[in-house]
Amino acid sequence: MSFSYPWLLSLLLVPTFLVVWTWMRKGRYVVLPLDHSGHAGSRWLGGLVNLAGCLPALALAVVIVVLSGPLQLSEPKTKRRLTNIEFCVDISGSMTAPFGAGSRYDASMQAIDDFLDYREGDAFGLTFFGTNVLHWVPLTSDTSAVRCSPPFMRPENVPPWFGGTMIAKALRACQKVLVERKEGDRMIVLISDGSSADTLDDELARELRQNNIVVFAIHIGSGDAPDEVVNITSLTGGEVFVSGDVEGLQGIFKRIDEMKQTKLEKTSAETMDNHGPWCIVGVSLLGVSLLASFGLRYTPW
Repeated sequence: MSFSYPWLLSLLLVPTFLVVWTWMRKGRYVVLPLDHSGHAGSRWLGGLVNLAGCLPALALAVVIVVLSGPLQLSEPKTKRRLTNIEFCVDISGSMTAPFGAGSRYDASMQAIDDFLDYREGDAFGLTFFGTNVLHWVPLTSDTSAVRCSPPFMRPENVPPWFGGTMIAKALRACQKVLVERKEGDRMIVLISDGSSADTLDDELARELRQNNIVVFAIHIGSGDAPDEVVNITSLTGGEVFVSGDVEGLQGIFKRIDEMKQTKLEKTSAETMDNHGPWCIVGVSLLGVSLLASFGLRYTPW
């Protein structure tokens, strides 16, 4: 056991002296005049009286210990390791194509909304891209910002200069956001329905891998995913998925959650106050001392 103010423990000499004095002192013997009776000493009664006399000193010792700040170590705990997830969503014109009850864009944003429930406690960011890139939501654990985003960046409403699909530019922009976060894992979820108009080469994949960024890609719509996207995901430790319907898209996000499971890490034990047991002992001593004062006490005559 450790203490916040160990120097206060030196005051324990005071109750120690009081206890020794209680047992060593020599008082006068008091004989009560009782008719037709003799007087005999009682060692056990004297010892009981001395024990009662030590109770206030022992209570004082407990007070000194409490004032010294007794400490204890808490049990080591586990905490959830944060994952920084950047959604990179294509808002080029082709994302307005019908997909289920809405468009490809609508289905993508709804699947993202559902995915947020799987990853409670992680940090999420949202980036829209076409020919240009727009970081719409910074990395945050407040998922409401992502959930409220769909109406504002619909492909049919964005300016003309978002009309193309430049995936490499978008991935580099997301990488810049993620590397600024020093804590937690890093992941990009790319959602697009076309090929990249700029170059997706091995150099970009190496950059992402060196920065510990895993890329998962979802190719939404018909056809196969572009080979360049497949290469990027495989080199970073991720995977590419192809979704042809709404149910498949939602299943893909569940699959990503399973592949990138939450990690738990142990934290070191923390120092915490340990006043409780001492307070119980002190209150108990005071209670017994109060009861003893009604009959077991030294008579100073």
